[in-house]
Amino acid sequence: MKELSLHVLDLAENSIRAKAKLVTISITEDLNHNLLKILIEDNGNGMDEELLSVADDPFTTTRKTRNVGLGLSLLKAAALRAEGDFHITSEKGTGTKIEATFKHNHIDRAPIGNMGSTIATILIRKEKIDILYIHQVNGRQFIFSTKEIKKLLGEVSINTPEVILWIKDYINENVSELNK
Repeated sequence: MKELSLHVLDLAENSIRAKAKLVTISITEDLNHNLLKILIEDNGNGMDEELLSVADDPFTTTRKTRNVGLGLSLLKAAALRAEGDFHITSEKGTGTKIEATFKHNHIDRAPIGNMGSTIATILIRKEKIDILYIHQVNGRQFIFSTKEIKKLLGEVSINTPEVILWIKDYINENVSELNK
């Protein structure tokens, strides 16, 4: 995938299929230590030890429509290609946690991409999911919580077109501000 945000989107879709109610997406950029970390955690169904042991195999999937599951294996390959690492932990009935690290300035590290569009796309698909998005750059932090936005909106649906466009722009503006 050309952007890491597309990996995040794919893994969030996995969380939705696993019946997660909350997906936490955390991106940490530590330029002083040349590190980029992506952490995705959900409270979905989780995986048993047998499935967890083969989860990053591209020919492992729980889908019935196709017999390949490239999401985890592609993210793992991207992390390793950029002198990083990849870990997945999961517990049946509790949820899953995926962590990918990258050497921030590695020539083979894909750009982070458009996280505003990624979060907006997740929300368009499923209104009942809550997203906690945390983006840190050298200790400066931006936090976006759909729980907070839903409180402010009251009766207005979070996935109306006007709200989705605002969310996309709001996230992108704040992430851009972190990088100044």
